[in-house]
Amino acid sequence: MKRIGLLITVLLISITAIQAQERPPFKYGANPDDSIRCIENLNAFRTYYQQKDYPKAYGYWQGLVSECPASWSALYSYCQTMFDNLIKAETDSARKEVLIDSLLWSYRVRHIYMPENFTEGSGLGLEAYNLMRYRARVDYEKAHELFIKSIDLDKEKSRPNILDFYMKTAVVMTKMKKDTTFVIEAYERASEPIDIAIENALIQYEKQTANLQLLDSALAKGEISQAEYGQKFKASSEDTMQQKKLIDNYKITQNNLEIEFTPYAPCPVLEKVYATKLADNKENMNVIGKIVRTMSKSGCTDSPVFVEALELYHAQNPVAFSAFMMGNYSLKGNELDKAIAYYQQAVDLYETNESKVQAYYRMALAYQLKNEYSKARSACYDALKLNPNFGNAYILIGKLYSWSSSQCSRNNELLNATSWAAADKFNRAIAVDPSCASEARSELSKLKYPEESEKHMRGLKPGDSYRVECWIQENTTVR
Repeated sequence: MKRIGLLITVLLISITAIQAQERPPFKYGANPDDSIRCIENLNAFRTYYQQKDYPKAYGYWQGLVSECPASWSALYSYCQTMFDNLIKAETDSARKEVLIDSLLWSYRVRHIYMPENFTEGSGLGLEAYNLMRYRARVDYEKAHELFIKSIDLDKEKSRPNILDFYMKTAVVMTKMKKDTTFVIEAYERASEPIDIAIENALIQYEKQTANLQLLDSALAKGEISQAEYGQKFKASSEDTMQQKKLIDNYKITQNNLEIEFTPYAPCPVLEKVYATKLADNKENMNVIGKIVRTMSKSGCTDSPVFVEALELYHAQNPVAFSAFMMGNYSLKGNELDKAIAYYQQAVDLYETNESKVQAYYRMALAYQLKNEYSKARSACYDALKLNPNFGNAYILIGKLYSWSSSQCSRNNELLNATSWAAADKFNRAIAVDPSCASEARSELSKLKYPEESEKHMRGLKPGDSYRVECWIQENTTVR
């Protein structure tokens, strides 16, 4: 017992001494002897870590973070795995607590020693994450505070799991304090960085996808060799997949936040909380922006509080998001010309194709309600230029064609021939977009085709080409 007590004392003194350090001026120590010893110990640490001999790796780690803490980023990036294993294997409760302290410390100081590798915000977030894992009963409030500092520092660069755990902590705080504002504020704080992060990642993804297309074109034209193509394609495709994975991770986290948030903030609660907040912050666009985003994501767009906040925000700070929401509000109120103008503004302001596609589609819906079918189709094709696999656009065009049956059967045109053209679009939707295949099949089942007698009178048989005139002006196939 004396030996264990002495070891704990030594470890605590060591951690306290290390915490007092600033970043040393030399990477491998203060003098040549330090450097030689540091490099030898780094090699030993790496060897034992790779062999999963974590107790021996830990022994070297202690010396390294004391003597040359700025020598290698893995002294900190390896900590989670090493300490998780050490903590799990440790049976002595006092020594276990020292190991937890060491892990927490590593995240607290890593940005000091390796600022080019780590941010202070990410370290605070991971410190909070480990407090949740190892000391939740004792340090819940501290973890909650650290998560807030982490996200406020890193903003859209916050890691998805940090945002996810922050929200979970806020839910527990709400239960502990019986105060829903913890959840509401957490959702506000976490959802905006996710939206920005997804937008930024989409911009990079679309640029990398365009680069891949340029590579294919260059190869086809003989502008680059097969070997050069293979090398560049490998690098670009890996970057593209990495961005896609990042987008997926953020979207999963976004969904998790909404699942956690929804039970605690129905529209009446948000309306009550935000009515007071809006009245006190009519000049504060940051607060008003959070009200707009949170209420829109919660589906509370019919609330007078939301409408007032949205109009204030867009008047003072017109951005793509607010323009799109103003378009939705105008569309719902049947102010169709206003809706179209707002959606065009959103298209002009959005930076990613994915967002522009949605604005074009909503614009098409507004034109459809105005019975301006040709313009609705044009808006759909604008969306399809940006995303050829956007099945909803094909479905809307198909509906426009099927709804034009009576209009396009005048002047001796074949009644219901528009259904053949509509079927082409519904089938195209099924081919390119599995997510809307069910709706497309349902629309196909509703179509009424020309009578057999009418086809016979015109000498038409299945498989023949047929020109649909009227406003459609499109070739299709007789069924």
